[in-house]
Amino acid sequence: MDRRKFVKSGVQLGLLGGTAALGLPGTGLLYGKSSGNLADPYDLVAVRGGEAEDMFDLAIKSLGGMQAFVKRGQTVVVKPNIGWDTPPERAANTNPKLVGRIVQSCLEAGAKDVFVFDHTCDTWTKCYSNSLIEKYARDAGAKVIAGNAESYYQQVQIPGATRLTSVKVHQLILESDVFINVPVLKHHSSARVTIALKNLMGVVYDRRFWHSNDLHRCIAEFPLFKKPDLNIVDAYLVMKRNGPRGVSTSDVVLTKSLLISRDIVAVDAAAAKIFGVEPETIPHIKLADELGYGTMQLDRLKINRIMV
Repeated sequence: MDRRKFVKSGVQLGLLGGTAALGLPGTGLLYGKSSGNLADPYDLVAVRGGEAEDMFDLAIKSLGGMQAFVKRGQTVVVKPNIGWDTPPERAANTNPKLVGRIVQSCLEAGAKDVFVFDHTCDTWTKCYSNSLIEKYARDAGAKVIAGNAESYYQQVQIPGATRLTSVKVHQLILESDVFINVPVLKHHSSARVTIALKNLMGVVYDRRFWHSNDLHRCIAEFPLFKKPDLNIVDAYLVMKRNGPRGVSTSDVVLTKSLLISRDIVAVDAAAAKIFGVEPETIPHIKLADELGYGTMQLDRLKINRIMV
């Protein structure tokens, strides 16, 4: 593939619960201090109370640093949500400062190249620019890539799928050594929430098929083909209504939270709790758990809970 053809020159919520200790809404896991043992093989890290990029630094450190995921000389693709022509304060897209810090971390770990892209819903050039993701990614050293043309995608088969049996996937997902998924947590009018599983719709070309052919099952079946190596959920600002695009900043609450895990189902289950819903009530999370490539049973996981 000739890569050159892609390049373009209010209210706080309880994080995973903690109703009694924090005095905040929510149910489930209680936040506390880091265990302090950074060598522990955590299944999931949950951070609350800091700036997006600082929470990421704490989270990735507790998983052994980015060098645990990115080896020297490898190519990395970072997939944020850049779907909408809106500014960062609307929280329709991933926090741009977080994206920049992730790119920087990958390059510091020795990555040869870090690519950033999304198949946007609004005009891609405006989405990339007005979200500020293009700026922060480029400033950190990334190559910002287009996702708007069908020629960038290759047809693949999905083993074990019953609905999404084949799909056209962006070539960078197929060719890069490391795949990092960086969704923003928000409301979605069709899927109820959009998190890590739903964010993968931005790596395929024909999303209309998903919407008209059992959206939740298509979302759940795509990772049968390829799962991200790392999932980082931006929940600094959370759009609670009118998603996925939002109407104004009145749709958004300040949560100052971040989740990180290798397990895409677990990270979605935890993020659903931040949003205020139980994961088993979201059909695509439940289906993904049943397909067996991850778990929504958070009580079975080793979780590092960090309060900044």
